[in-house]
Amino acid sequence: MGLKTTERVLVVLICSVAATAASKCGKRCQVIVTPSKPPVQGQKLTLTCSSTCSLTDNPTFIWFKNGQQVKTTSQEISVTIYYTNSYSCAVKGHEDLRSPAVCVLGRKCFRVTYNHQSICVMEGSTVDLPCNYQYPRTHKLLEANWHIQEEPNGAPTNLSMVSRYTDRAVFDRTKDKDCTLRITDLRKSDSAEYKFRFKTQYGEWGYSFPGITLTVTGLQVEVTPASEEGKLTLTCSTTCSLTDNPTFIWFKNGQRLTDPKILNTYPYLDSISSKDAANYSCSVKAGYKEIVSPWLSTREQATSMNVLGIRSVALILVFFLSGFLW
Repeated sequence: MGLKTTERVLVVLICSVAATAASKCGKRCQVIVTPSKPPVQGQKLTLTCSSTCSLTDNPTFIWFKNGQQVKTTSQEISVTIYYTNSYSCAVKGHEDLRSPAVCVLGRKCFRVTYNHQSICVMEGSTVDLPCNYQYPRTHKLLEANWHIQEEPNGAPTNLSMVSRYTDRAVFDRTKDKDCTLRITDLRKSDSAEYKFRFKTQYGEWGYSFPGITLTVTGLQVEVTPASEEGKLTLTCSTTCSLTDNPTFIWFKNGQRLTDPKILNTYPYLDSISSKDAANYSCSVKAGYKEIVSPWLSTREQATSMNVLGIRSVALILVFFLSGFLW
């Protein structure tokens, strides 16, 4: 066991979080240890959650130890260092910009790393929630499971206990330190926060640490007036921004459009005139599967545009003739 010491070692978790003033800073979180001499086990440390951006409005801080929230809201906390422990912090209201979990002593502490904080994917597709975890090599892994938190203040539920995920949610335990979760045949009801938790004979990673928020969206065609009078704009719409750069495909009366200007690039069709009135649908290629929206008829909108155009011309003629007769 390392000797205890009263030397003050400052571990600063620099995080680009903040209230309003820091929202545009955009720098990634990092850890700076001062002095450069490595701390030893049993040593007292002061951890400071700091930002490279200007914090305003007396922010409240949130601390996590081994994935479990610590009961303090101050910017600094005093801890006794132990080789398994990792720490992370965030500013309340900006938890999505939290610092990564930091091993204060050595590299093999308890830690879970998510490659994404949020993912938006298509209904009916397959998604991988990338994840890695670690623990001291002298420990033995006893449990490793994914949990789902469907309500913000609700208790997470072991995913293996939720019947609708049977044969759809797969976590390959044979991959060392890889906790990636795959969910197939996605449904809108799968939209939730997913958290990984593990336990050894000497400790565990808690699930109050934020996980990955998954949003499952449908696909539909929406119509709006175009900038050019008398024409329409069609948009291939989702409820969230798709995580991967999607490939958009448009169909008119069931036939795929092959105009190079609209292929694979834009989620919209612009300047649709009345002569182009038809049934339109769009699709997104999600992995190996193509998801197609319900079709939308533009005939009614085109008819409305024609009627409006006729009324406008008639009104102009009335004014013109009135002036002429006068």
